[in-house]
Amino acid sequence: MTEVAETAGSAPTPAEPEEPGRLALAAEFPAADREKWRELVAGVLRKSGALKEDFDGPPESLLNTRTYDGFDIRPLYTAEDTAPPAGFPGLPPFVRGGVPEGRVATGWDLRQPHSGTDPVAANKAMLADLEGGVSSLWLRVGSGGISVASLADALNGVYIELAPVVLDAGAEYEAAAEALLEVFREREIPASAVVGGLGADPIGLRARTGEAHDVRPAAELAARLNGSYPKLSPLVVNGLPFHEAGGSDSQELGAAIAAGVAYLRALTEAGLSVDDAAARLEFRFAASADQFLTIAKLRAARKLWARVTEVSGVAVAARGMRQHAVTSPAMFTQRDPWVNMLRGTVACFAAAVGGADAITVLPFDAAIGEPDAFARRIARNTSVILHEESRLGGVIDPAGGSWYVENLTADLAKAAWAEFTAIEEAGGIESALDTGFLGERLAATWAARSKRIARRKDAITGVSEFPNLTEKPVTRPKSTVDTADGGLPRVRYAEAFERLRDRADACAERPKVFLATLGPIAAHTARASFAANLFAAGGIESVNGGATASTEEVVSGFTGSGARIACLCGTDSQYTEQAGEVAAALKAAGAQRVLLAGRGDHADVDENIYAGCDALAVLTGTLAELGVE
Repeated sequence: MTEVAETAGSAPTPAEPEEPGRLALAAEFPAADREKWRELVAGVLRKSGALKEDFDGPPESLLNTRTYDGFDIRPLYTAEDTAPPAGFPGLPPFVRGGVPEGRVATGWDLRQPHSGTDPVAANKAMLADLEGGVSSLWLRVGSGGISVASLADALNGVYIELAPVVLDAGAEYEAAAEALLEVFREREIPASAVVGGLGADPIGLRARTGEAHDVRPAAELAARLNGSYPKLSPLVVNGLPFHEAGGSDSQELGAAIAAGVAYLRALTEAGLSVDDAAARLEFRFAASADQFLTIAKLRAARKLWARVTEVSGVAVAARGMRQHAVTSPAMFTQRDPWVNMLRGTVACFAAAVGGADAITVLPFDAAIGEPDAFARRIARNTSVILHEESRLGGVIDPAGGSWYVENLTADLAKAAWAEFTAIEEAGGIESALDTGFLGERLAATWAARSKRIARRKDAITGVSEFPNLTEKPVTRPKSTVDTADGGLPRVRYAEAFERLRDRADACAERPKVFLATLGPIAAHTARASFAANLFAAGGIESVNGGATASTEEVVSGFTGSGARIACLCGTDSQYTEQAGEVAAALKAAGAQRVLLAGRGDHADVDENIYAGCDALAVLTGTLAELGVE
């Protein structure tokens, strides 16, 4: 490579490369180490006021992020942060993947869901998905889906020996299984070639409905089919009910592993060997927009299951976990649903990097109702692009070796193992569900998450942050999928803010707040933008007062706005000089309530709004003050 010429008279000549053809790009910079970095971090934190003189811990600890699983994510990981060995792909503890070759040759299984009660419409949608790149079908049968009797009609023209069908039949899994196998028999497909899944999950049903569902019939079904259908997965271990109840990643993992153990026990009691029992299970997990936690969750899940199967006496070759990742229903929004495309893309990326065997990208309108053809097309193409164009499957465990990811995997696995053992000590997953033990733990996490969402510390783009008040609502036919009450709740992170938006949108005239901006535009823009964004999250329009020089101008702007609530926006120094006087004048002019964007105790100011305040409470109170029911 050509030497870099010296272009300035006093500039030093770059150091010679250590190897031919290699530039020593950092040769002119002083060596960096952790202590030097720590000093720089401390300097920034002191300037911001976050680092106090009496703080005696490492300054970077102020940048830690506490997870819902009880451990911290640090701002920097280095080679000094050792994690347990991750091993090699296809070998215990299977952190790096269940098979040695990963998904390099085949890619992941692109599995798309289908529901609806019309078998003709379902058939048309499934064929379109298969033509568009989908490799397997996840089909709702029974309640909320096509009838068991119509299954053959729905699968007309579908090459089920090539495109596996995975059933979701709820309590009707036995009848649905027989109907699917009858289709294979009618088409004269040998039992040894039958692929797919029957979706039996009595524990998941218990979690969803709160009703007891005996595990033994599902285990006996698997035992009857075991010898004849070696490629069929009769049971699914579904982590989604625990995720959708607001649980943390470790709680989802712990509950799923506990359910897997319960199925292992039932299957072996039904006569299967422990190796065959382990081979009959598929695990389903949520993939969220938190890409690193999703990557770590899938890696940690394989590690946990490898330990369970090891102590259960399963042969090494059968200890791998077959994983189906589904983009999180809890993270999807009804408002600004187009953002769900981005959430689905990040979640699919994370699931692929984490090593999922099958990935389902839910359509962006799934939280609204029955998805349309466009939404299904975008969902499947999300996965296709990440595989075919981004070549994500071309590298096995691309996150492996990252100091951050390896430590995150280890921390999450440790937290999940604690959840699993707590469930086992409570009598197992079924007892933990029946007694409310597990529900209480999930509810506690949801309460903590709800508090952060309300304070906008867990931001929801398009809903709690940067909402679009002029968006046209997306409408879809009501979903036919049964969401029976009685078991664990199903939550969506955005629902509390969306309820406020619904209330505001139902008004004949949109509720509004006057932004009493103090001083020139440059002085109040930041806090006025903050306030407008906060109010919009509740469906409240902000009327900006513009540049003002006097209390009289502020009051004049307020009286002309037609608003009944005002919010002061300015600098701290302006608040010290004007806030009390302006607030009193606004109330004298008819303001029912005066808020202030920032902190501080000022006369006649009823409430402060600031980063980290309970925005949900502020918005609820503001709407109530305006008479919005």
